[in-house]
Amino acid sequence: MKLIVLDRDGVINQDSAAFIKTPDEWRPIAGSLNAIARLNQAGFHVIVATNQSGIGRGFLDMAALNAIHDKMHKALAQAGARVDAIFFCPHAADDHCHCRKPKTGMFEDIASRLNTNLAGVPIVGDSIRDIEAATAVSAAPLLVLTGNGKKTLRAGALPPDMRVFADLAAAVDAIAN
Repeated sequence: MKLIVLDRDGVINQDSAAFIKTPDEWRPIAGSLNAIARLNQAGFHVIVATNQSGIGRGFLDMAALNAIHDKMHKALAQAGARVDAIFFCPHAADDHCHCRKPKTGMFEDIASRLNTNLAGVPIVGDSIRDIEAATAVSAAPLLVLTGNGKKTLRAGALPPDMRVFADLAAAVDAIAN
């Protein structure tokens, strides 16, 4: 199975230090929806794995998250694209759950539900949490410089063979070709 896992905020859509709390705040990054369409056309199953601690912190509820994801699904459909599943962690950092990246629970759940191994699977993120979680499950982490990506790159502490791309579209150019 051709599989790719994408972080949401900062990879697919614009990120916000104040959290994405409503559908109006969800805005795709230029080229990201078409990049997902190209992944679909290349036969990839596209999964989203996203920390959504705004739920645990009380900034949004499940109805708001579902409305945001509905907007994302509709925008993807208009671009001829789709994501096959969305996995999320609703917990705040101080909840010490197993699913919040950089922990691996979300990725273990993806592997279990899809009956697959994530070794070598591209996982695209913009933060060190994404990279650490991908590395911990033997996936192939890819850093994009959108969202928090530039800050993550400047901070260092990345694996020595880290592949870095300007954005999701550039990462897809390398993956799908």
